[in-house]
Amino acid sequence: MPDVLSAPLVVEFPFTRSLGPVQSAFLTGLRERTVLGVRTDGGTVLVPPVEYDPVTANELRDLVEVAPTGTVTTWAWNPSPRRDQPLGTPFAWVLVRLDGAGTALLHALDAPGPDAVRTGMRVRIRWAATRTGAITDIACFEPYEGEPGPTEPAPHTGEFTDPVTGIVAPARLDYVHTPGRAQSAYIKALEERRTVGERCPSCRKVYVPPRGACPTCGVATAEQVEVGPRGTVTTFCIVNIKAKNLDIEVPYVYAHIALDGADLALHGRIAGIPYDQVRMGLRVEPVWTEGTRHVDHYRPTGEPDADYDTYKELV
Repeated sequence: MPDVLSAPLVVEFPFTRSLGPVQSAFLTGLRERTVLGVRTDGGTVLVPPVEYDPVTANELRDLVEVAPTGTVTTWAWNPSPRRDQPLGTPFAWVLVRLDGAGTALLHALDAPGPDAVRTGMRVRIRWAATRTGAITDIACFEPYEGEPGPTEPAPHTGEFTDPVTGIVAPARLDYVHTPGRAQSAYIKALEERRTVGERCPSCRKVYVPPRGACPTCGVATAEQVEVGPRGTVTTFCIVNIKAKNLDIEVPYVYAHIALDGADLALHGRIAGIPYDQVRMGLRVEPVWTEGTRHVDHYRPTGEPDADYDTYKELV
């Protein structure tokens, strides 16, 4: 299907979170080359530690120190490391039960090949040269043939100088998106500053953006219908928190807009009017970004507001 589009996309969201006393002690301990676990009501030592007993749901605070050596309980070979993975060369993902722990920790094992990895092999932590209080302070595991660590973990207060109290956890997904026949036609129409949907042959609803099938009837759609460009605000919200890397001053309004002729509202930003004057039923038209196929925002047309009965099914 040569007319179907395809493009690489990235979804990225760095999540900032605070740490409670258990997670703070665990990550600060890694910075200090100390591995801490927590003892449950039943006596099992959990590594990494959690704040509540997974069986009784009681709060857990009994921190203990376990050894940096352990045993591989299971593994999988990774022949093609991806960006930001622990090692840049082929390695094994392993679950390692550290000496003194009752559960296994997931991390990377630096090994020359899959033939060098086996369940039951002994390993130890290879610490990162620079440590900041994160799971990456464990650079990886490496094979180890020395003496095992103590099986009975030592009590630990969890107290360190300058403890880590918060982290930024990056989340990113790289993928190639193929929108399919219907949405490819929709995107190509935008290059001509037209908005095209598809009509269901059964219920006769027009869906924008088109999906290739009617979500109400479940039948394929093929009849293209040009809608808009004007439309009606069906509902909206006022945004008061400024998004990173978004050059729009707050507050601003984001709305559902039912384009004329469409039976599904799409999203769009409202501008050209004070945010506190945006309302349901407001008639709007698109303002295109210069030199692109993107609608930058919608602005009022100056027409009288639409009657509620004309868009109530699209709220």
